[in-house]
Amino acid sequence: MKDLTKYYLDKDILFKEIKEVSVKDLGSRKKIEIFTATSVSKEYYSIFIVDAKSRFIRKNANDLIDLAQKLADFKEHNFKKKELLISSPLCSKAKKFLEENKWSVRVDFM
Repeated sequence: MKDLTKYYLDKDILFKEIKEVSVKDLGSRKKIEIFTATSVSKEYYSIFIVDAKSRFIRKNANDLIDLAQKLADFKEHNFKKKELLISSPLCSKAKKFLEENKWSVRVDFM
């Protein structure tokens, strides 16, 4: 979590609250870290961190959107900002698909 706050602080985004959500609570077995955060400017973020060795493809993007919907149902809140922080290679079609669905994709994490 310290890496996460430091990363966003470099982007001039300051959070007043960050909570980690267990993937098991959402009924998934994926290896992904999920955080919900509230910025000082009262914007609500759902942050998904993927650290894998294999390429993130379009199928993974569909699974991620489903997981975000489960998070919204679990927290009973529709998040304004949805972000994917990824350190593995990213397929261009997956990135385009996520950006069309109003996601912010940051490949330079970690």
